[in-house]
Amino acid sequence: MTSLNVQKQIPAKARAVIIGGGVSGCSVAYHLAKLGWTDVVLLERKQLTSGTTWHAAGLIGQLRASQNMTRLAKYSADLYVKLEAETGIGTGMKQNGSMTVALTEERKEEIYRQASLARAFNVDVREISPEEAKAMYPHLNIGDVKAAVHLPLDGQCDPANIAMALAKGARQNGATVIEGVKVIEVLTRNGRVTGVVCEQNGERYTIETENVVNCAGMWGRDLAARSGVTVPLHACEHFYIVTEPIAGLKQLPVLRVPDECTYYKEDAGKMLVGAFELKAKPWPPTGEKIREDFCFDQLPEDFDHFQPILEMAINRMPMLETAGIHTFFNGPESFTPDDRYYLGETPEIKGYWVAAGYNSIGIVSSGGAGMALAQWMNDGEPPFDLWEVDIRRAQPFQKNRTYLRERVGETLGLLYADHFPYRQMATARGVRRSPIHEHLKARGAVFGEVAGWERANWFAKPGQEREYRYSWQRQNWFDNQRDEHMAVRSGVGLFDMTSFGKIRVEGRDACAFLNRVCANQMDVPAGRIVYTQMLNAKGGIECDLTVTRLSETAFFLVVPGATLQRDLAWLRKNLGDEFVVITDVTAAESVLCLMGPKSRELIEKVSPNDFSNTVNPFGTMQEIEIGMGLARAHRVTYVGELGWELYVSADQTAHVFEALEEAGADVGLKLCGLHTLDSCRIEKAFRHFGHDITDEDHVLEAGLGFAVKLDKGNFIGRDAVLRKKEAGLLRRMVQFRLTKPEPLLFHNEAVVRDGKIVGTVTSGNYGHFLGGAIGMGYVPCEGQTAADVLASSYEIEIAGRRVKAEASLSPMYDPKAERVRM
Repeated sequence: MTSLNVQKQIPAKARAVIIGGGVSGCSVAYHLAKLGWTDVVLLERKQLTSGTTWHAAGLIGQLRASQNMTRLAKYSADLYVKLEAETGIGTGMKQNGSMTVALTEERKEEIYRQASLARAFNVDVREISPEEAKAMYPHLNIGDVKAAVHLPLDGQCDPANIAMALAKGARQNGATVIEGVKVIEVLTRNGRVTGVVCEQNGERYTIETENVVNCAGMWGRDLAARSGVTVPLHACEHFYIVTEPIAGLKQLPVLRVPDECTYYKEDAGKMLVGAFELKAKPWPPTGEKIREDFCFDQLPEDFDHFQPILEMAINRMPMLETAGIHTFFNGPESFTPDDRYYLGETPEIKGYWVAAGYNSIGIVSSGGAGMALAQWMNDGEPPFDLWEVDIRRAQPFQKNRTYLRERVGETLGLLYADHFPYRQMATARGVRRSPIHEHLKARGAVFGEVAGWERANWFAKPGQEREYRYSWQRQNWFDNQRDEHMAVRSGVGLFDMTSFGKIRVEGRDACAFLNRVCANQMDVPAGRIVYTQMLNAKGGIECDLTVTRLSETAFFLVVPGATLQRDLAWLRKNLGDEFVVITDVTAAESVLCLMGPKSRELIEKVSPNDFSNTVNPFGTMQEIEIGMGLARAHRVTYVGELGWELYVSADQTAHVFEALEEAGADVGLKLCGLHTLDSCRIEKAFRHFGHDITDEDHVLEAGLGFAVKLDKGNFIGRDAVLRKKEAGLLRRMVQFRLTKPEPLLFHNEAVVRDGKIVGTVTSGNYGHFLGGAIGMGYVPCEGQTAADVLASSYEIEIAGRRVKAEASLSPMYDPKAERVRM
C-alpha cells in the first residue's frame, strides 16, 4: 500500500482533529467534510489502515439487532457502492447475498425470529430449506442442517480500499489527511478540549482545536485514559485461513454457520474461512503493550487454537480437505465488554468524541457510524436513538485492564453464540455488589449483571439448580418467576434495587434548574416524589426518573443503573450559571423495595412510624426508624402495587434486611428477582427506558403526557410538546396481550395490524396474573383516534408464526391505579 503523502505540514488550528486512520477515522473525516467542515485534520500514527482495517474480512450484513443499527448498516452498504464512482477507487463491494444455516432447533428459532425482524425492518429476507441452501451453495454438507435464511442484498467488500476511498473523498471535500503523525496527548481546560499535541519525525507540534475524535481502535483505551476518559476496549486475536485457488470455485453468497463459530467468504476463486470461537485470546498478553512500530503486523500463528474450528469446517465443506492453505492469518481486533461499539461525546470532557471498539463488525458499521457521529457533532444531538452504542453507557470501572482482558475473551465469541433471551455474561463478574449480596446468594439468588452490578434475577427453590438453562421457550426459572409474581400481586415481595442510580442535586438554584430540565413540576413541598422525564428539544425522552424533594434546596434523583453516566452527563451539560451541585451518591445507599398488598402490614412490624394514607400517601417520602436503624421510605412503585422503596445507608442495609426477613416470616414475605420486577411492570404498562422510550420517542406518543406540565413556565422540550399537541400524534404506545398462553414475547417481534407489519415489540415479558405474554409497541396512527387504533385486529409475528393479540391503550392491570393507593 503506497503512502498518500510526502511529509505534510501540520496545521496550527483545526475545527476537529481525528485520531486514527482506519476505516472508522476515514469515515468520520469524510462525513464531516461532506457537512462542510473543511477544517478537519486526520492524523494517523503510521499508515492508513495499518492497525485492524487492512486485514478485516469485509462482510456486509445488513440485518442488525435494532432498527437504527440496521439503518446504519444499510447506509454503509449504499455508501460503499457509491464511493467508487465518487472517488475512482474500487471498493470491491458486491451484493452477492448471505446465508445463515442452523444446526439445532434453538438456532432455527433464532434465525426465524431474525427473519421476522428483517421483514419488520424492510430488509429483503427469505427462509429457505436445507435443499435450497444446497442449490445455492453446492459445496455445503447439509446432513445436519435444520433450516436456513437468505438475505439477497448482503455482500462483501475490500476494507482497505474502502478506507482509502473514504480518505480520498474526505480530501476532495477539503479535509487534511496526514500519515506518520503520532498523537501524544489531548489538551483540555475547564473540562473541554482545547488542542492536541502530536509528533512527526521526532518533532512536536500543537494543533488548537475544540473537537477531538478518538478513532484509535485498539490504542483507543490507553489514549483516552491519558485524558481521564473511559473507553473500555481491548484487542483479541482473530483467526482466519485463506485457501489456495480452488478449481471451478465461482461467486457464492457469504455463508455463516454460527453453531460451528465459522463464516465462509469466496474471494477470487479462493475460500476464506474465519472463526469467532467461544473462548478467544486477549492481546497483547498481561504486562505487554502494543509495539511502538506496529504497522500491518500479523500475530504469531496458533494452529492448535484454530484446529477444532478447521476440523468442523472440513466436515461442513468437504472440498476444503484437498485445498491447500495459502495464508493462516492472525491479527488483532478490538472488543468491548458488551459486544457493542462506542460512539458519541464522552461524559468526562466536552468536545472529546469517540468512534471505536467495533467487535469485528467495523467495516459494515463504520460507514453509518461515521455519518451518525458527524451529524451528532454538527447538530449537537444524535440524528436518532443511538443509546445501544452510546459511549455514556460505559462504567468508569470498565477501563480496568484486568477486567477487560477477562471479559473480551468472551465477547468475541458472542457474535456467533446463541443470542438467547436473558443470556448473562459468564466472565468478569462480581465487580459491583449490594451489601446483602451474600445474604441473597445464601437464599437461592441467581444473579444477572447490569453496568457491573450483580442483581438477583430470580430465586431458586431448595434443591433446584442455581443457574440459567437458556432457551427460546420457557426457561428453567419460569415457574419461579410465576410464584414471585403472584406473591407481589397477592402478598408481599422484597426486591434488592441497590443498583438504582442515585443523584443529589442541591444548591440555591436547584429547583429552578430541575424545572428547566424536567417536564413535570419540581416546585413541590419537601417530602413529595415526582415522576418525570427530561426531554430534548424534539420532545424525545433523554431520561426517565423520579425526583424527591428533600428540602428547600436539595433534591434526590433516582434513575436506572444502566443510564446513570448518561443522566449525569445530561444534567451537567445543561447546567448553565445556576448555583447547583450535582453529586453521584449511588454507592452511599441501598434500596430495598417492599411491594404488595401486605407491605404495610409488614413494615408496621419493624417500624414505629405511621404509614397510613393520611401521613404517607402515594408519592410521598418520610424518614423512618426501622429495626434498630434509620431509612427513608419512598412510597412509589414500578410493579403497580402498594409498596415502599426503602433507602438505607449502605452500612445498615444488612441489618434492615434481617429485620424485614424475620418479621416477614408471619406474612409470607417472598424474595423476588428482577425478572419478576419486569413482568409486573409490563402488566401495568410502565415504560422501560432504552426499550419502550428513547431520545427519539416523543413523550406524548409514549403516552406520558400526564407527567408534562406545560403551565409551569419554560423547560427543555416544551415547544416540541406544544407542536405535537397541535399537529396530532403520528403513533401511539400500545400494550398487547397474546390470546394463547403458550407463546413468549421478549423484544423485537413484529407487530401486525390488520394483516400488515407496522412495527416491533419494544419490550416483552410474561404476564402471570393476566395469563399470557405481554408486549409493548408503537402503532402508527396519523389522523386516527384512539378508538380507530383499538378497532383494528392485531397479531404478533414470532419466528414466522402469527399469534392473535389483544390491544389496549390503558394498562390491562389495574387501569385506575387503585392498588397503589390502598
